[in-house]
Amino acid sequence: MFELGPAEWQAIQVTFRLCLNTTLILLVLATPLAWWLAQGRSTARVVVHAVVALPLVLPPTVLGFYLLIVLGPRGFIGQGLESIGLQHLAFTFEGILIASVLYSMPFAVQPLTQAFQQLGRRPVEVASSLGAGLLDRFVSVILPLTRGGFVVAATLTFAHTLGEFGVILMLGGSIPGETKVLSVLIYDHAEAMNYPAAHSLSLLLLIFAFITLFVVYSINSRFVVSKA
Repeated sequence: MFELGPAEWQAIQVTFRLCLNTTLILLVLATPLAWWLAQGRSTARVVVHAVVALPLVLPPTVLGFYLLIVLGPRGFIGQGLESIGLQHLAFTFEGILIASVLYSMPFAVQPLTQAFQQLGRRPVEVASSLGAGLLDRFVSVILPLTRGGFVVAATLTFAHTLGEFGVILMLGGSIPGETKVLSVLIYDHAEAMNYPAAHSLSLLLLIFAFITLFVVYSINSRFVVSKA
């Protein structure tokens, strides 16, 4: 039976740090974006919808490659950071965090957009007519009525980040304690023909993925029942 060693625990720590930060950042960024997307179907919104959904069909290595070009020492962002005395973002945790936020964007935006569309404008308009401010409307009306969408968005984002590989490997490489996440470690174990270690970590992620999907479908079914 394979036992988790220091390398595995280090990769677990980096992975869950990446998952947590990605989820929190995306919940903040995706909420206003999803609300705007849910308010109509103009050409501008269709274009933004398509851009947000790109990671669903775009090979992760393509996104990782262009981020490496932009954030690396020869990219305009990487060079800009170095010009002010900072380090470029290639092969850093901050770099893979940016990649993860972009790559997992649709898994946060789409569930929230759907939840806001199902909510409609009427509850918010009623709250506004009663004198509720923007923050009050969000906390007292929008958030309670769309909590299922927020839970699904957070769960899917966390789980998707957990399984990211190509974009992380392309931009971050395999630096222990910095960019080596569980998916990259599994690849390293398989490449070294250490199949027991690769199997144990893969089984761990498989079980977590099943639990995640079970939670998502359970929330969706309860949300549908409550709407009926």
